[in-house]
Amino acid sequence: MIRFDRVTKRYPPDITALADVSAEIGAGELVAVLGHSGAGKSTLLKLIPAIERPTSGSVLVNGQNVGALGRKALPYLRRNIGLVFQDQKLLFDRSVLANVLLPLEIAGFAPKEAKRRAEAALDKAGLLARARALPVALSGGEQQRLAIARAVAHRPALLLADEPTAYLDADTARDVANIFTEFHRVGVTVLLATYDAGLFPAARPLRLDHGRLA
Repeated sequence: MIRFDRVTKRYPPDITALADVSAEIGAGELVAVLGHSGAGKSTLLKLIPAIERPTSGSVLVNGQNVGALGRKALPYLRRNIGLVFQDQKLLFDRSVLANVLLPLEIAGFAPKEAKRRAEAALDKAGLLARARALPVALSGGEQQRLAIARAVAHRPALLLADEPTAYLDADTARDVANIFTEFHRVGVTVLLATYDAGLFPAARPLRLDHGRLA
């Protein structure tokens, strides 16, 4: 599903985030990107939906060179990708349900279908009972589960998560990790950056060391 072919990513003035990385991720895999802080994990994930573009080399998703896509083509690429960011990007002036509905509405789903999908995603994340609450009323773990529900409501084939268990206590981190494992079990390709490989024992590891694949 995903192929990195000798990918290098540099930032000015002279920072190399990734250096000559080549790797393949098959459809249906669960892959954990490991490494120290600053190893390039977040950059690697951002190259897949073309949030970042490689300085050299190519990133292919289902055979398509995403680094060469024009801006108009990016929404079509991202329709099949669920994204869970470190900072979550929740809208705190809208309800839990409205947070999940928004990307579905932008994608053009009919209102009834959007609500059905949003409620199903919240149910999967264990948040359906909190649908009318505002995100500020949720715990840290619940906010992370809300971010996951929003990312999977459109039923993507690929789920990307950047440190999804960071800043959570041990029990909550295990609960969140289990959600990703469940999506993998039903056939979703899951690629996540994590500091704790022990939370994802079934994952194939990809370890980065100062931008290089170890």
